[in-house]
Amino acid sequence: MASSSPDREAEAVAAAAGEDEDTGAQIAPIVNLSEVAVTTGEEEEDVLLDIKAKLYRFDRDGNQWKERGTGNVKLLKHRETRKVRLVMRQAKTLKICANHLVVPTIKIQEHAGNDKSCVWHASDFADGELKDELFSIRFGSVENRKKFMEMVETIAESSGKVEEKDSKDASDAAGLLGKLSVDETEAEKVALAKPEEKSETETKTE
Repeated sequence: MASSSPDREAEAVAAAAGEDEDTGAQIAPIVNLSEVAVTTGEEEEDVLLDIKAKLYRFDRDGNQWKERGTGNVKLLKHRETRKVRLVMRQAKTLKICANHLVVPTIKIQEHAGNDKSCVWHASDFADGELKDELFSIRFGSVENRKKFMEMVETIAESSGKVEEKDSKDASDAAGLLGKLSVDETEAEKVALAKPEEKSETETKTE
């Protein structure tokens, strides 16, 4: 009985060696995964500012500030429309927690009691529909808060000038079109009157 123990051990070692032996067989994967291009919607935009921060929104129902997420807040300028929007995604999930245009009417100010934070109102589209939100954002330093505020204010002012110019150009174009319309009407009247004058002249000659 004692002699059978080494035999069993030898059989076990042989079996284990057989399991680890590379037979050279190749197993095809059950599912073939192909690369998929992931778009963020930011491909046609240039980054003007990119700073890490923590964002809050004011919950009017609960009358309190609620955290929206921690991540990088960006100011992105579209290459064609030249419009600038503020976008912020949560660091881990990349879920959008702020997404709105920087418009001329935006008012941003330092948060009372915290020199690293600032607040502003915006018509935000982060949840898939426009909502009037009150945001507060906190940076790691006063310098980053100042940099953010200064750039937002500069963009808002610049956008206001562009809109004012576009409005003036549209008004000038409308005035020009109106003048052309009047001139064409006068020209039509003259053209219509000439055959009648000719007819009267021919009648007198006869």
